[in-house]
Amino acid sequence: MTESPDSRPNAYDGAVSLRHLVKRFGERAVVDDVSLDVRAGEFFSLLGPSGCGKTTTLRMIAGFEQPDSGSVVIDDVDVTEFAPEKRLCNTVFQHYALFPHLDVYQNVAFGLRFSPFARDEKTAVGKALELVRLTGFAKRRVEQLSGGEQQRVALARAIVLEPSVLLLDEPLGALDAQLRHALQLELSSLQHELDTTFIYVTHDQEEAFTMSDRIGMMRDGRLLQVGSPEELYEEPASVEVATFVGTANLTSGRLIDASTVEVFGVRYPVAAGINWAVSRSSDLVQPNGQCTVMVRPERVHLAVATDNTGAHPVATVEHVTFSGSSLLVRVRCAGVAISAEVPNDDSVPDLSPGDQVQMVIRPGHLRVFTRQPA
Repeated sequence: MTESPDSRPNAYDGAVSLRHLVKRFGERAVVDDVSLDVRAGEFFSLLGPSGCGKTTTLRMIAGFEQPDSGSVVIDDVDVTEFAPEKRLCNTVFQHYALFPHLDVYQNVAFGLRFSPFARDEKTAVGKALELVRLTGFAKRRVEQLSGGEQQRVALARAIVLEPSVLLLDEPLGALDAQLRHALQLELSSLQHELDTTFIYVTHDQEEAFTMSDRIGMMRDGRLLQVGSPEELYEEPASVEVATFVGTANLTSGRLIDASTVEVFGVRYPVAAGINWAVSRSSDLVQPNGQCTVMVRPERVHLAVATDNTGAHPVATVEHVTFSGSSLLVRVRCAGVAISAEVPNDDSVPDLSPGDQVQMVIRPGHLRVFTRQPA
C-alpha cells in the first residue's frame, strides 16, 4: 500500500499528475480520459464553459470525488485512494463556507486544530492574515465583512495549513467586476509569494489569462489544449479553443497545395508563417481542400483601397464603433462579415459605412484549421 503523506510531511512540492481520469454520472462521462501534468509551483487554470468537467476534475484532485478509472498522483505518490485530509491539498470555494458564529481568527485557525502537523496557532494565523492583507481583522465577525474580505478569510483558512497544492473553485465568481479584477492581481502575487502550486477553475478567460502560467482548456469532459495564455490565444488547437479564448474571425479557405492557402480571393504562403492547427500529413492537407481560417480582429489592419495589385482583399465598411483607444470596425469581404480592431489615432483613415478599404493581414497572423474538431 502507498505510504500515507501524513508520515512524509516534507515529501511533496506540489507537482500534480492526472492519468486517464474518468468520472461518470450515470451514462454520461463528465470527465473523459483526462491526462495532465501540473508543474510544482505553477499557477495552472482549468478553463471552460459550465458543465465541461473542470470542477469535477478539481474535486477528484481534492479527493471529494472518486474517479471511475484513472489516477491522481502528487509528487510521484498515487493519492487516488487517500481521503481529502491525507492529500496535503486545500480548497477555496466560490461560496466562502465560513462559520458565521466564529470570528475571523477562529475561522482561520479551525483547520489547524485538526492538523497532524504541529504549528504555533497564533503565529500561523497571524502570518496567514498578513498574507491576505487582513492584519487587524482577527476579532471581526463574519457578518461585519464585505464579500471581498470574506473571500480573503477563506483564502487565509486554506493557506494557514501550508498545503502543497491549493485548489480554487471559481473563488471570485460572487464578487463584482471591479473587486474581482483587484483580487485577481492579489491572488497572482500571493501565489508567487507562497511558491505553492495553484490549480484554479474558471469559466472566465480574462481571469485565466490574467493569473495563469498555463491553462488547460476543457469542453464536454475532454482536455482540448494545454499551454500558456499566449499559446492558446495565438495558436489555438481547434476552432472550439479559438472561439472561447477571445474573439475570432472564422471563414472558409481553400488549400491550394501544402504550402499555400487561399482566403478572401488572396493566396497566402505557408512558408511566411501560417500556423497549421493539425498535422500537415498528406491525408489532411489535400490540394484544393477546404479549410477554416482564423484571424483575430486586432490582426486585421485597414488601409485606403489604393493598391490594385490584388495583394490585399478589398472590403466594405459596414459599421464603426467607438471603444476608447480603439475602433471596432465591421467590414464585409467576399460576402463574409469580418471584425477589425484598429487604433483610434491618425494611423487609421477616417472610416464611414460604405467606404472601400483593404484588409492588410500578415500571413503569420492567420491560423488554418484543416478539419473541424470531432
